[in-house]
Amino acid sequence: HVQLVESGGGSVQPGGSLRLSCAVSGYTSNRGCMGWFRTAPGKEREGVAAMYYDGGNTRYADSVKGRFTISLDNAKNTLYLQMNSLKPEDTALYYCSANPSPYCSLVLRGAAYTYWGQGTQVTVS
Repeated sequence: HVQLVESGGGSVQPGGSLRLSCAVSGYTSNRGCMGWFRTAPGKEREGVAAMYYDGGNTRYADSVKGRFTISLDNAKNTLYLQMNSLKPEDTALYYCSANPSPYCSLVLRGAAYTYWGQGTQVTVS
């Protein structure tokens, strides 16, 4: 049973940086896909970034490309989202997600992911 626990959210001024962490437990596969999503008030869930569990390709939403970086520390079983040059429109509840299937597709659609964390709030103002 995969469990994901996010941390690292908070309040920051525009132009600032935050690093979100997602502690991963119960993940027995050495393949699969990991992702970050966000939900802003009054808006639909948006895929932010995704990567393969065993490294390699990454994928980013156009709205965060060049500002956000997804990474995975396998030794620490932790997924990260480094967020730089933050904007007020980045304000949202951020979730990490996982799909352990070796046949997963690196997409930014929530339906492609099986496991979800509870979220961590990021406020940029």
